[in-house]
Amino acid sequence: MLDQVRQVFSEQGVLSRAAEQFVPRQGQTDMALAVAAVIESGGALVVEAGTGVGKTFSYLVPALLSGERVLLSTATKTLQDQLFGRDLPRLVQALGLPTRLALLKGRASYLCLYRMELARQGGSLPDRSALATLAKIEQWSQATRSGDLAELSGLDERSALIPLITSTRDNCLGAQCPRFRACHVNLARREALAADVVVINHHLFFADLAVRESGMAELLPSVRVVVFDEAHQLNETGVQFLGAQLSTGQLLDFSRDLLAAGLQLARGLADWQSLAAATEQAARELRLVVGKSSGAKVRWTELAPQGIHVEEWSDALQQLQRVCTQVMESLDVVREAAPDFERLSARAEQFIGHISRFSGPCSADAVRWLDVGHQLRLVESPLDIAQAVQTRMLGPAPPDGPGKAWIFTSATLGTDDALSWFTEPCGLSSATTLRVGSPFDYGVQASVYVPAHLPRPSDAEHSAQVALFAADAVALLGGRTMLLTTTLRALRSIGEALQQRFEGSNSVEVLVQGQLPKRQLIERFRQGQAHGGCGCVLVASASFWEGVDVPGEALQMVIIDKLPFPPPNDPLVEARSQRLQAAGRSPFKDYFLPEAAVALKQGAGRLIRRESDRGILVVCDTRLTAMGYGRKLLGALPPMRQLHSQQEFNQALLNLTTASTTAPADL
Repeated sequence: MLDQVRQVFSEQGVLSRAAEQFVPRQGQTDMALAVAAVIESGGALVVEAGTGVGKTFSYLVPALLSGERVLLSTATKTLQDQLFGRDLPRLVQALGLPTRLALLKGRASYLCLYRMELARQGGSLPDRSALATLAKIEQWSQATRSGDLAELSGLDERSALIPLITSTRDNCLGAQCPRFRACHVNLARREALAADVVVINHHLFFADLAVRESGMAELLPSVRVVVFDEAHQLNETGVQFLGAQLSTGQLLDFSRDLLAAGLQLARGLADWQSLAAATEQAARELRLVVGKSSGAKVRWTELAPQGIHVEEWSDALQQLQRVCTQVMESLDVVREAAPDFERLSARAEQFIGHISRFSGPCSADAVRWLDVGHQLRLVESPLDIAQAVQTRMLGPAPPDGPGKAWIFTSATLGTDDALSWFTEPCGLSSATTLRVGSPFDYGVQASVYVPAHLPRPSDAEHSAQVALFAADAVALLGGRTMLLTTTLRALRSIGEALQQRFEGSNSVEVLVQGQLPKRQLIERFRQGQAHGGCGCVLVASASFWEGVDVPGEALQMVIIDKLPFPPPNDPLVEARSQRLQAAGRSPFKDYFLPEAAVALKQGAGRLIRRESDRGILVVCDTRLTAMGYGRKLLGALPPMRQLHSQQEFNQALLNLTTASTTAPADL
């Protein structure tokens, strides 16, 4: 297969005819050959491939040529759609292979026909606009083949209607559902089982891993080759699924489903209204015990979370357990009447199990905390996925041939050649590693600037000063800026300040995360000044730090408000730090610094996406140049030219406004 792979990536190979503007790159070929080698021999390969390498084709070509059944896992549903709808079909056609492809997402991505009918009959829609949206969904449901809600471009992903028309593992009736034969989730699974290549996401992979642990049927097909793209998210995604969670939101959803099913299918056989009300009341009482604090993670190292009265907490949990037990007893009487009751009974039993777990001490190798918001979430999580990877994924090679091939790749996986930031928490320290540098000429294409006049990030005026600095720079550039914040508080503060500054402006439009659906924000930002529009500033946090691809002149400046160190008071971060300290290691050097370096590199990666792109990265944190560790963080960034003064920065901005992407500016 190695010779085939070399031929595909050669100057006159298949890719030269299949891919637009294909240029042979040694790094892309090296990665493809490494992937081909691990597919042939089995084992684990970890590849950091810089932006522009073309890593997607580097793993797709050998995976397709191998003839093996392949599982491709990405970080987001957007990347799934890109792989399945664009990259894979184009490559399969170019290679002339009879490959059958399938796309598989989590339940929440598919319309549930049965729950859509219940939503119409139950009268529990949140408002009148939801009724109009439901009518649109019902009309679309008559024509869709996949049932994938992503097909509905006008549907806001934040809509309160979505939980009412989709299923979860908790409330799905499975084969007993009246609409099982037409079920979109079931049809997608059947297609996946019959396919040669299945495209999933990390959340679905770990959800399936958790299901397999419980002894239920496997969701995903059995394959020999598994590829994780955007693998840097793997550890944080995995720990969400490999522990235990119980939320008041789950309990309130349960009480609503209990009341609807009871009144529709077994009216008079139990006092469903009282049972639902008791469940809801017990959930609310548990929330009230915690108090008014919101948006916080509360440490939980004793029997009760920190700052919460032990007896009050214990009493609230016991009352919740008594109510769930009472509900189970009532459901046992009618569970044969309809599959809805059997599923509700299983949910109540699961709640009782979680309550028992959270009533006792935390596992020694885990950390426990409360997420406090409008709802309350009880969480117990492993510190990383290393043990799960070693025991449930990797395994001894079979005696009669190569074992499974595991490929993990991303543009950012660490700051050392061993890629230890990724391999240690993922249990992959013995994996083969490869680093492939970006082909971009960052010294010509990009520059980095740290404004020396800004206050330290700990200063109360920091966000206000960042907003003032950004507003002046944005006015000079005419928009074309993404401003990434490390906290939601800074997001709101800076976003509001910029919107006030450019209110009524005909040259700059300020977009702020949360004010529109993410898809709409990115589409408007990409459009930029095209068709006579304004240049845009996008102020965002969290998920916008990665996976956002805006090539060309629509984005020519990325501003980061401060160095993205993990929050030290986060219970998971705290527990990881304590574990390192107990092992005689430095939490700052071995955890906080590598985490910040990788996150900073991710944010900076939004800037240069093509060979023709030009831009400036601004980091509004003087620690990057004033502190000794700043050199290590600067070293983790691509080798951009450093600007040392406001004058140099203004000149670089001027160069960007006068130069086109086809005539490189001297940054």
